[in-house]
Amino acid sequence: MARTFRGGFHPEERKHLTEHKEIAVLPVPSVLTIPMAQHIGAPCTPLVKVGDEVKIGQKIGEPNGFMSVPVHSSVSGKVIAVEPRPHTGLGTVLSVVIENDFLDAVSDTVQPKNIDSLSQKELIDAVKEAGIVGMGGATFPTFIKLSPPEGKKADAVILNGAECEPFLTADHRVMLEHPDDVIDGLKIMMKILSVDRGYIAIEDNKKDAYALLKEKCKGEAQIQVVLVKTKYPQGSEKQLIDSVLRREVKSGQLPIDAGVVVQNVASAAEISTALRTGMPLVKRVVTVSGSGVENPGNFLVRIGTPLSFLAEHVGIKDGIRKVLAGGPMMGAAQYTMDAPVIKGTSGLLLFTEKEYKHYEPSDCLRCGRCVKHCPMRLMPFMIMQQAELNNLDGAVKYGLKDCMECGTCSYICPSRRRLVQTFKIAKASLPKK
Repeated sequence: MARTFRGGFHPEERKHLTEHKEIAVLPVPSVLTIPMAQHIGAPCTPLVKVGDEVKIGQKIGEPNGFMSVPVHSSVSGKVIAVEPRPHTGLGTVLSVVIENDFLDAVSDTVQPKNIDSLSQKELIDAVKEAGIVGMGGATFPTFIKLSPPEGKKADAVILNGAECEPFLTADHRVMLEHPDDVIDGLKIMMKILSVDRGYIAIEDNKKDAYALLKEKCKGEAQIQVVLVKTKYPQGSEKQLIDSVLRREVKSGQLPIDAGVVVQNVASAAEISTALRTGMPLVKRVVTVSGSGVENPGNFLVRIGTPLSFLAEHVGIKDGIRKVLAGGPMMGAAQYTMDAPVIKGTSGLLLFTEKEYKHYEPSDCLRCGRCVKHCPMRLMPFMIMQQAELNNLDGAVKYGLKDCMECGTCSYICPSRRRLVQTFKIAKASLPKK
């Protein structure tokens, strides 16, 4: 039977629009905007100025802090601006704007690595220099997950192939079309962490990917392909660890405290590609879907491609009411289509009146549905009550910091209470340490 966790719910999937669409290569626009902030942590410092010529794979952003990873050019051409530009999640961010020369000249720094000859530190440095982050949307720098703090050790790596958000099928297609890269990336991470147990967790609505990877992993005694129940938010790290290994990541802890490193399947494939070819993270697969899209599909897109260019390519219908970067549960609503695709952009969803509904919230019924379905086992209605009273200490007492903002409580609330939105505001109001 498929494994699962306590809580969560099963939203309408809407994956049928794109799950059988093979990855298509999107044309490259004439101008790309590459933000210096595409990861959790401090933004990068630009290494180029207006008028500079750049090539594909050239580093154009230098990490600025422990949590940072480099940013690279996804095209060859000329830098025409270094200035704040729209960002899918951060308002405006300092960005490098490049005019594409359409020559696709590759930087001399792009050189394949001999993985077998590299030490653990050299492999980690290579992952860092490739600019790889969590590509499921979190954008946590991958090299940090592969560098456990002293005194903590992983004994297992779990690849997250759940892709539990409705509409999104990018990871599904990566598993179907690039299974060898996914498996190779997992093996590289296992080598770096010196662990002998690897798992690939796939929801049971993707049985074709499960069957393919299961077949590919025959003879791989250290790797197990695990079927998990289709349920949101199955792809969250703590829930996936619970489902696969029956281990609890306690309040205030990280997965490494439970001896586990969790990584997205697309990030694993990118690790393989980056180390085997030397090409850093300069493109990714994006699902474009929703009722406002004429030709939904999965597209291989250069980092820095404007959302407007992507939307024009698939064709958009009249009457668009909402645009999301990411999935409908945790994606970010966009105020402009000038923002670019970044490393964490898993999807672009365009909704018409058919799927966009605006509800006015009413009083809490104390029905307990938010408590029943909360995957973190919190009491969302009590957190909201305290937050509305501006009692942040009380909100923290009821678990505000443990909320992962998955949106489950808001989705299932019969009173349409804006719980997760309130939690985000409350978290932003907490004193900075």
